[in-house]
Amino acid sequence: MANEGEQAIAVKPRGWLAILGFALILAGALLASLIQTADGVSVRDIRFAGADGTEMSALLYVPSGVDAQHPAPGILAVHGYINSRETQDGFAIEFARRGYVVLALDQTGHGASGGKAFANGFGGPDGLAYLRALPFVDRDQIGLEGHSMGGWTVLAAAAAMPDAYRSIVLEGSSTGKPFAKDGDPTWPRNLALVYSRYDEFSKLMWNSDRAIDVPNSAKLQAVFGINAPVVAGRFYGSVDAGTARILFQPTTTHPGDHFSREAIGRALDWFTITLKGGRPRPASDQIWYWKEVGTGIGLIGFVALIAGTFDLLSRSRRFHAVRGTAVVGSAIRDSRWRRGLLLTTLVPALLFFPAFIAGALGVPPFGLLPQGITNQVVLWALLSGAAGLWLARFAPPLPPRTEAPWPVAIGIAVATVAVGYAVLVLVDRLFLTDLRFWVIGLRVPTPRQALIACIYVVPFTLAFSWSLGGLRRFAIAGESRAAAYGTAVAASALGITLMLVIIYGLFFATGTLITGFDPLSTVVALQFVPILIVVGLLATFAWRRTGSYRPGAVLIGLLVTLYVCAGTATHAWN
Repeated sequence: MANEGEQAIAVKPRGWLAILGFALILAGALLASLIQTADGVSVRDIRFAGADGTEMSALLYVPSGVDAQHPAPGILAVHGYINSRETQDGFAIEFARRGYVVLALDQTGHGASGGKAFANGFGGPDGLAYLRALPFVDRDQIGLEGHSMGGWTVLAAAAAMPDAYRSIVLEGSSTGKPFAKDGDPTWPRNLALVYSRYDEFSKLMWNSDRAIDVPNSAKLQAVFGINAPVVAGRFYGSVDAGTARILFQPTTTHPGDHFSREAIGRALDWFTITLKGGRPRPASDQIWYWKEVGTGIGLIGFVALIAGTFDLLSRSRRFHAVRGTAVVGSAIRDSRWRRGLLLTTLVPALLFFPAFIAGALGVPPFGLLPQGITNQVVLWALLSGAAGLWLARFAPPLPPRTEAPWPVAIGIAVATVAVGYAVLVLVDRLFLTDLRFWVIGLRVPTPRQALIACIYVVPFTLAFSWSLGGLRRFAIAGESRAAAYGTAVAASALGITLMLVIIYGLFFATGTLITGFDPLSTVVALQFVPILIVVGLLATFAWRRTGSYRPGAVLIGLLVTLYVCAGTATHAWN
C-alpha cells in the first residue's frame, strides 16, 4: 500500500492491444504485398552460392509475361551500408512495373547473405553473374543500380565483368578508391549519377565539402571528361559509345534517396534511355510509397502487439509474480525535477558522437563482437546508462518500489518477444515483407544473427537496466496517463531529437554538415529518434503494470538487440 503523500497507479487491462497490433500488422503487410506484386509482378526470396561458397540472398522481381521465350532486361539493385535488400523496394518495385527483371541483392555480411561485409566485391560480381544466368533475362540489356556502398557493389561487378552490363545508376555514391575503381570518361559505361543537394557524404564520395558543390568536383569532372563544372540535367557523351553521362541533384539527403520520388524517377528515366525492352511508363507514375505506408502500419502494429502481449502474459498464472503496483511519490515539477529531466535527455545526446567515435577506434569488430556498428551502439548505451546512474543525484529521488524477481522478469520478456517475432516470421512467410518505414526496418534475424544477438543482449540489457530504472523518478502523483507517457518519451528521445534538429537545420540552411567529421554516425542517429520514443513508451507501459523496471529493461534489451543485430553489417563472423 502506498504511504501518505504517495500514489499508486491504477491501470486498466490493455490486452486488446495485442489484437489491434496483430490486425495492423496483417493489414499493413497485405497492403505491402499488393503493392510489390502490382501489375502482375511476382516476388521471390532467392538464395544462391557466391564466391567461395558464400550464401547470397536476394529478392527477385519478375514482371508478368516474362519467360525464357520472352526474356526481359535485367537490373541488379543494391542497398547501401548497414541496410538490406528491402531498402531498395522503391527502386525495385518501379523497375519491375516497367518490365525489368530485378535482383535486389543483400551485400555480403548484410541481411540474409553470408560472409563478411566488404568481402567478394560486396557480393556485386556474384549478383551480376546470377542475374545474367537467369534464362528469362536479356543478357544484352543489363542495368546496374546501387545506393551509397551499393554503388560500389555494382561498380565492383562492372569492374569484374566489364562487358556484362549496358548502363549504371549511382545513387548517392561515387567512383574511386578506396572501394571502387577510379572512373574516367569511358568507365563505367553510361553513367547516371543521382547525388542529392544535401547528401551527408559529399567529402568521402566526391571530395567536396558541400553536396551542392559536387558539380565543381575535379573528381566528378574527370568522370565526365570535362574541365568545367558539370551542369545538372545536361546529357554528356553517347549511349551507343558507352560514354553517356548525366548528373541529377534531387533536393533530399543521402538516406532520403530511398524516399524520394525524384531520385527514383531519375533512375527510371535513365534506364528508359539506355536499356531496350522495357515497358514505357512515365516516371511520375509511382506507387512504391504505398508499400512504405503498409509496412509502416505494420511497424506500429508490432509495438502495439508487444505491449498487448506483455499485458496479457503479466495476468497469466505463469507470470503472475511479475505483477505489482507502480507507486509514485508526491513530487511536483520543481527545479530539481526539471534539472533532472533535462540532464537525463541531453547527456546521452552529448555522448553520442564521442561514444561512436570511441567505439569505431577502440572496439573494432572481432570474433566475440563481430558487428562494428553494434559495438558503437552498445558503447553509447552503456555510457548513457552509467551517466544516468551518476546523474541521479541531481534528479528527484526514486519512489518506493518492490522489484520483480529477475527470473520472472526475464521469462515474461522472452515470451513477449517470442510472440512478436513469431508474427514477424508469419508475415515474412505469407507476404514476403519485413516491417519498416524508410530506414527503420524490423526483420527476421538469420540463425547467424540470432547467435550474434545472444552476445550483445547482455550489455544492451545492462545498459537499459541502468537508464530505464531512473525514468520512474519523473512520474508525478495525480498526472494523466498522457502526461506520464509524454514525460518518459521526452526523457528518452528529446535530446537526440533536438541534436538532429540543430544539425539538419544548419545543414539545410547552409549546405554544410557540422558533423561532417562523422557523417555515417549522423545518418545512423536518425533511426534512434523513433527507437527511443518506443523505448520510453514500452518502459513506462511495463512499469505501470509491474511497479518494477526490470521486466521493461529486459524486454527493451531484447528488442533493441534483435533490431540492431539483424539490421546492420557483420564484419568478423566465421
